[in-house]
Amino acid sequence: MTAARTVVVVGGGIAGLSAAYALSQPGGPPVACTLVEAESRLGGKILTEQAAGFVIEGGPDSFLSQKPWGIELCRKLGLEDRLIGTNPERRRTFVYSRGRLEELPEGLALGFPTRLGPFLRSGLLSWPGKLRLGAEVFVPRRREEGDESLGEFFRRRLGGEALERIIEPLMTGIYAGDAEQLSIRATFPRFPEMEREHGSIVRSMLAARRKHRASEKREPSRWTPFVTLQGGLSELVKALAGRLSGVTVCTGRRVRAIRARGGGAGYDVLLEGGAPLAADALVLATPAFGAAGLLEPLDATLAGMLGGIPYASTATVTLGYRREGFRHSLDGYGFVIPRIEGRALLASTWSSSKWDHRAPDGSVLIRSYLGGAGREAVLERSDEEVVELVRADLRHVMGVTEEPVLARVFRWPRAMPQYLVGHLDRLAAIDARLARLPGVYVAGAAYRGVGIPDCIRDGLGAAERVRAYFDKGAPRSL
Repeated sequence: MTAARTVVVVGGGIAGLSAAYALSQPGGPPVACTLVEAESRLGGKILTEQAAGFVIEGGPDSFLSQKPWGIELCRKLGLEDRLIGTNPERRRTFVYSRGRLEELPEGLALGFPTRLGPFLRSGLLSWPGKLRLGAEVFVPRRREEGDESLGEFFRRRLGGEALERIIEPLMTGIYAGDAEQLSIRATFPRFPEMEREHGSIVRSMLAARRKHRASEKREPSRWTPFVTLQGGLSELVKALAGRLSGVTVCTGRRVRAIRARGGGAGYDVLLEGGAPLAADALVLATPAFGAAGLLEPLDATLAGMLGGIPYASTATVTLGYRREGFRHSLDGYGFVIPRIEGRALLASTWSSSKWDHRAPDGSVLIRSYLGGAGREAVLERSDEEVVELVRADLRHVMGVTEEPVLARVFRWPRAMPQYLVGHLDRLAAIDARLARLPGVYVAGAAYRGVGIPDCIRDGLGAAERVRAYFDKGAPRSL
């Protein structure tokens, strides 16, 4: 009988859990996998709490259905019947602009108008701003090769007002970043492709809309663009943890060092307060700066590349209210706030309107976001001060004066990797350098996408590379 190959996965977030899950499945040489997580719980940034009938998401509250890896994993784990979409009757999103909430006009797809009437009637942009955005079809293609910032790209194609009032709050909020620094090719690569293929983003989107309508007639989409789980996203973590057949899970254990064994025969993983683990292969599903610290003794150049990926700190604040006497209709999904408005909030989700199963009868739930690149000073305040800051902005934007019956603050220091201009070149250099360390792989939000489906894909991909490494006859640790 062939002895099992040993793999240590460092990091119990969604990427690490996905890697361990894939390695636990039958097929190929037998694998003995150990998952090590420094915290006392699994899930990383996915954190759901339930209190007084409220479902509170401390981290992400949903994931994109168009990226298939999240839906597919839920299906494999038997969670498909637990998936829920956004409420279609409340399908409205607002932008706080010039002192009022302006509804995003119908037909506006990622900041680009695909229907003329609603766009022209909207008060979101001034008439000069509308005319400049409408002139996008006449803007020539970019001649230069190479990357550019999200701000440069959209200012060039749409004008400064559309960038500041629509694009920046909608898109940079995903990354908690600065539009003038984020890479368009690493964050939203489809837009440069549209420009290259069609010469115009608007023309490309109109063509895609016609194609989508035709396909919807043949086979309507089952899912809304964003989906979640009835009891919160921690259901996914719990289901994954319950399906790690044969995986040894060590929580509350921090990896303090990794040492290479002589002759390329694997690695020793040294734990704080535990015996070393022998590994034929490693999956480092930690933040990039964590991987950098562990790999520095093995390859200082690689560690420098990984440590060079910057991170932004964020916070989420969830407030629960009684519906009785709550004066705002909450008829929509929530709102975003452009950086130019100078408010503390990045955005607020009206969770009990956007999703079912989020608040008890007679109650409402609002989830707000703060921090991000260049706006992290707010996290230096106490929880009480942060809650009051959120309440002040909700009062200013929505007129909410009611006292919350529930308040929860979640802080996420160095949580959001920043895909700055040149990120893809950095990633290629990291991959090339990793190839010099046999059996070492990285996975997670720092590399190829920050969303839950992206991290699932990255974790599964790391597991595939581990198996391919073993199939090639990699040396064993002794």
